[in-house]
Amino acid sequence: MSRGCHYNMNHSKSDIELVLAEIQACIREDRYVIALNRNRQENREFIDSYNLTAKRQKEILLLIEVEDFCHSLRNTKIGYEHEKLYVFCPQVVLHDVENQEEPVDIYVKFNIMSTVNDGHVVVISFHERNKPIDYLFTERLEPSKRRLNYE
Repeated sequence: MSRGCHYNMNHSKSDIELVLAEIQACIREDRYVIALNRNRQENREFIDSYNLTAKRQKEILLLIEVEDFCHSLRNTKIGYEHEKLYVFCPQVVLHDVENQEEPVDIYVKFNIMSTVNDGHVVVISFHERNKPIDYLFTERLEPSKRRLNYE
């Protein structure tokens, strides 16, 4: 697969374990936000299409595993080039609008924001995968068994 030079797949599994632990600690402590501004309409449409309440959104983010990691990249927005973004693509069984179960590849891009006293995570992308991806640590051969609780 041809990628732009800004994609970085030069990470050890232990590096990504630490990154994911930091991300999920922020999520567990409600120190995160999913971008839903006008530039992130795809996120909003995804959330609406699968009836993803705030609780379900959080559950998806906490289901992410190291094996879901794809790559990191530098933020390409002017003034933010110092930021490193992390891309994961978990497959989770969701319920569509007709309440039918459907395995969905969810494209999730995180930005870890650090401050002097604390950190938080911005979930820049949270939508159905819309382009080919490669996983760094695994090959996806079977559908995921991860499911959300819709009760």
